[in-house]
Amino acid sequence: MEPVLDPEQRKRIEESIRQKYARVSESPDGLFTYPTGRTGLETLRYDPKAIQRLPETVLASYCGVGNPFSLGPIHEGETVLDIGCGGGVDTFIAAMMVGTTGRAVGIDMVSEMLERALKNLRETNFPNAIFQKASAEALPFLDEGFDVVISNGVFNLIPDKGRALQEAFRVLKATGRLMIADQVLTGTLQEDPEKRMESWFR
Repeated sequence: MEPVLDPEQRKRIEESIRQKYARVSESPDGLFTYPTGRTGLETLRYDPKAIQRLPETVLASYCGVGNPFSLGPIHEGETVLDIGCGGGVDTFIAAMMVGTTGRAVGIDMVSEMLERALKNLRETNFPNAIFQKASAEALPFLDEGFDVVISNGVFNLIPDKGRALQEAFRVLKATGRLMIADQVLTGTLQEDPEKRMESWFR
């Protein structure tokens, strides 16, 4: 069962996440137990053609836990939302898939990660990729505006996962698809609330 957080606990979690991902925005290398960058993309079997289209400096910012694109097709002309876009690699790949008639929107709540995504955007050529600061728990979009919502290693970090899922389904069209790659706990949940707070973002 997801713990109920008081405002102080939520603030601690969000600040811890911000501090960690401010470092990740510079380079994710060595900050995770799984491979990142080009090696991570290749290990997770991303489309080699998509990898080849991105500069090495952009590939280096990838730190996903899985491949959301393995869960189903994304079609030309569709609109995709990437929740917790980080450096924007998944957003760029979605932009490739939807083509010039589609749109890929990446959001992130960490300012430094968003700055990295915008820097990466300047190093690529995707006029149909857009980035903005936003929280998954309060998406700044109209109802039923997206064909696909993707996310990669983000929902496990969100304090109110139920609210974030409600928001994701709110902005999805009735025929839309939710494609999430993430980590889940397979052991016993820690009983001590303080220990949960300390390990939340690790």
